[in-house]
Amino acid sequence: MQYRTLGKTGLSVSEIGYGGGRVRPAHDETELVNMLHYALERGFNYLDTAPTYGGGYSETVIGKAIAGRREACIVATKTEAFDAAGIAADVAGSLQRLNTDYIDILQFHGGWFPLVGAMSERDSPTEQILNGGGLETYLKLKEQGTVRFIGFSADGPSGGTEQLIATGEFDMMQIHYNLMYQSTCDAFGKRGVIPDAVAKEMGIVLMRSTTSNAFQNLMRHCFPNEMADVDVDSFLLNYSISNPMVDVALMSLQSVDDVEWTNAVSDDVGARLELQAI
Repeated sequence: MQYRTLGKTGLSVSEIGYGGGRVRPAHDETELVNMLHYALERGFNYLDTAPTYGGGYSETVIGKAIAGRREACIVATKTEAFDAAGIAADVAGSLQRLNTDYIDILQFHGGWFPLVGAMSERDSPTEQILNGGGLETYLKLKEQGTVRFIGFSADGPSGGTEQLIATGEFDMMQIHYNLMYQSTCDAFGKRGVIPDAVAKEMGIVLMRSTTSNAFQNLMRHCFPNEMADVDVDSFLLNYSISNPMVDVALMSLQSVDDVEWTNAVSDDVGARLELQAI
């Protein structure tokens, strides 16, 4: 496993991280914990989750997986709430499920952040974060040591996302970026919310790093014979981590085999692409 520095946090993070968004109560807890132990032993150290993933089950599983290994792990979770009271309740629940007394990275769990000032968006998440006490509450949690670093997740570029970046208060951003979805980072022009965030020394964590199977399904549908023996997953993951602005690419690891092949992509540094040249 290769490592990168997560922006101004200074944290050394595995460039492939575990994304716990697909964990559901139907999944066997022991198997998940064992798989995570194997991943940690193989060098993964970045674990991303949220209270809403599996109704809290994802956090609970991660909490059991990091027991006795807490200092070796970087645990990122989120709050659905944007107000002070709601944030406090979300954090308290996460701490209990994760069985820890601190969170490494706390993120506002966003979708599309509208521009503050839009007449129809006065109660928007962006407004609550910037002017309704949300960011202030996060900064207090950071000052108290309950949270080490703060950030937000966003589904894509928007006026609100640009406003959150412009504050200079956030340590990282989790966002979509992959071969099919490049509006967050134009490698040719070096424009977009990812370059904007990097300019503020924010760390960049990717979700949907391999297109959530959209590209794979498209290519196999259109070219079933030609794609039969092509390792599309490794190609797509290598594409995403070839962007030097990316610090962590999250993957929804489902098995030990997933741990192995993603780790192999990370270690094959000679396969990295020169995206701007391409």
